[in-house]
Amino acid sequence: MAATVVRYLRSVGGSPGSGPGSAAYEPESAVLPRPDLRAVGEDERAPVGPGEFRAVLGRFASGVTVVTAPPGEGEDGPVGFACQSFASLSLDPPLVVFMVGRTSTSWPRIARAGVFCVNVLGAGQGELCRRFAVSGADKFAGVTHSPAPATGSPLLDGAPAWIDCRIHAVHTGGDHLIVVGRVEALGAVGDEGPLLFHRGRFGRLAEDGG
Repeated sequence: MAATVVRYLRSVGGSPGSGPGSAAYEPESAVLPRPDLRAVGEDERAPVGPGEFRAVLGRFASGVTVVTAPPGEGEDGPVGFACQSFASLSLDPPLVVFMVGRTSTSWPRIARAGVFCVNVLGAGQGELCRRFAVSGADKFAGVTHSPAPATGSPLLDGAPAWIDCRIHAVHTGGDHLIVVGRVEALGAVGDEGPLLFHRGRFGRLAEDGG
C-alpha cells in the first residue's frame, strides 16, 4: 500500500514524507490512483439512472460538514470543501469517514496534507456551506478560523462541533473515494442544532412540541 501512496502523490505533484500529515502515510494508509471508472459495459444498460438515483437518495436527510486541511508545502492557503457524506465509523480506535468525488480539486491537496478537520455546520450556517460548495473561488475569504489542536487544519468559527483527524486509509467506491480518518482531537461548542440537507434544500430540526 505504501507504494500506491507514493504513486498517487507523485501523480498530483506531492511527495511522500512531506507536510504536516506525513506520519499518516504509513503502510496501513493508501490514497489510490484514479482507475477506469466505467462499471457498465458499452452494450449494457445501467440498472439505475443517475436522475432516479439522486431523486430517491435525496430523500435521506443528512447533516452538512466542511472538511478542511492546512496548506501544503508551496501552497498559498488552506483547502476545504462542503461535504454531505460524513459519518462516524468506529469507537475503538476512534475513526470517522467521508466520501469525496474523484474529480474533486480539493481532495489531492488534502491527500498531500495527510490530515483534515471535519467542521459540523450549525442550522444558521447555510451560507457558509454554499461558500465551500463552489469551485475555483477563494473559499476562506472573510471566513474566521483557527488551527485545530492536533493537525493545524482550519477550525471554522461558529461550527458547533469539530473532529480533527489524520488520514488512516482510503478505499475506492465507484466515482468516489472513501476516506477514513483517525480522530486525534474533537470538541463541541454550544447547543445550536444541525444544518440539514434534504431533497436539494437546507433545513433544520423542528422544535419538539410534545
